[in-house]
Amino acid sequence: MSSPLRPKPADQEHRIVHGAFADGSSWRKATEILERRGFHVTLVQEPLTSLADDIAATNRVLDLQDGPTLLVGHSYGGMVITEAGHNPHVNGLVYVAAFQPDKGDDLATLAGSKPPAGTSIKETKDGKYLYLDPSAYHADFAADVPKGEAAFLAQSQVFAAKEALTTKVGDPAWRTKKSWSIVSTEDRAINPELERTMAKRAGSLVTEIKSSHAVFASQPKKVADVIEKAAKEAGR
Repeated sequence: MSSPLRPKPADQEHRIVHGAFADGSSWRKATEILERRGFHVTLVQEPLTSLADDIAATNRVLDLQDGPTLLVGHSYGGMVITEAGHNPHVNGLVYVAAFQPDKGDDLATLAGSKPPAGTSIKETKDGKYLYLDPSAYHADFAADVPKGEAAFLAQSQVFAAKEALTTKVGDPAWRTKKSWSIVSTEDRAINPELERTMAKRAGSLVTEIKSSHAVFASQPKKVADVIEKAAKEAGR
């Protein structure tokens, strides 16, 4: 099923890269909306073991494609798509409450430049991985998501290697490809002002949504609307 405004799956693919402290299943509602609109969506389950590993995981999925692909990244996923976006199949980038780095940036330094309101990130005993304290997950990550759903997100979160958050990125794909950015105005995981600053620097088309960091779960239709608009405009 398709319309002139909603390309068939063969015409436009979407690849979604989840962020730290979550996994691809958290995008189910937004994915189902996009699928109903005629898009084909694949969720990249990157391991969060290093930035290089996560870029490689994303490229493995992208390399299976024949047609144009819109690459979507949430949170830390923005770091990944900034480099994976150089893949020749990618014709546009969508940053969803995401880090949007320039060359030489790393996530830890960006986050520290304008600290977020949330302070519930913890280290594992070996000091090599980070996770979001489940007791604060609802407040700091998904405040506008029902508590039961937020509890599931906390239970299914993927721990992120500290190495992944301190690795500098290379040349950003947003310099050569169109980009869009969703700013979550009530975000406690990334400072909304930082989201605005990064998007402005990249020249992205910005949509602001009143939402927590988990905007894809609390406002899936609005997120899908932005992705659909980006898909139409990326091909022009």
